[in-house]
Amino acid sequence: MSKGNETENPLMPVTARGEATRRKILDAAEEVFGELGYYEASISEITRRAGVAQGTYYIYFHSKRTIFEELVTDIGERLRAEMRVAIAGAPDRIEVERRGFRAFFTFVARHRRIYSIVQEAERVAPEAFYAYYHKISQGYVRGLQEAMDDGTIRKLDPEAIAYTLMGIGHFIALRWLIWPPQGGQKVNNDELPESVFESMIEFISNGLSAHIPS
Repeated sequence: MSKGNETENPLMPVTARGEATRRKILDAAEEVFGELGYYEASISEITRRAGVAQGTYYIYFHSKRTIFEELVTDIGERLRAEMRVAIAGAPDRIEVERRGFRAFFTFVARHRRIYSIVQEAERVAPEAFYAYYHKISQGYVRGLQEAMDDGTIRKLDPEAIAYTLMGIGHFIALRWLIWPPQGGQKVNNDELPESVFESMIEFISNGLSAHIPS
């Protein structure tokens, strides 16, 4: 993060009403940054869409840079929370992958702007950008290592496999949920085609399987 007031932490609300207001501002910021980009976005537009006064904005965030950094963090926290709920109680690692990817694609379909926001963070707020991916990878590495130790999936480098799987999810979502249809295809960008999802899961299952055909 940069020096000066831009580095100050966002102000955290202490009441349910305050948290609801902060949530409205963050949701509006997701729309504005996603549509306009960081440099064209303005605090006045964020507050207009949130339906709050600019003075209210500064109760919760010090600057445009502060809310952008907090938004990247918030997106990561919400994504990881939804994936944790989805994989709870999964009987094995392959089912964890199936449920986790399903939750990921559902989240992306509801929040398509996150791709442009997170990618812009690499230039605007690099620490938030790297933290976004690092925190996702940490949980992934732990889960893969546990499954490897149990012998339920192949023993490989868990960090390398974590980033490989993250890359698969990233580009599948780009191709079928973010990018416009190719070649005049009629694609429902509200959800991932089931054939694509099942092909991906089969590929992952065979790659992770502890039982390698001779």
